[in-house]
Amino acid sequence: MSVERDELMRLVQELPEDEVPAALTEVRRHLRPVEDRPWPSPWFAIAPGDGTAAGAQSEELLREGFGR
Repeated sequence: MSVERDELMRLVQELPEDEVPAALTEVRRHLRPVEDRPWPSPWFAIAPGDGTAAGAQSEELLREGFGR
């Protein structure tokens, strides 16, 4: 998680309850509808092969911190 995202989550937790609706409205203004997102994502299937090699190594990849 990025430092900025971590800070955003911390700040949201500190918001007074009566300010949550206005903050939520503002955040929603910055989001695109799900249907506007391309699928598959650009990073999808960037590795050659059919995915079995990554599946076979899943435990090792996770142990090494894949995705962090």
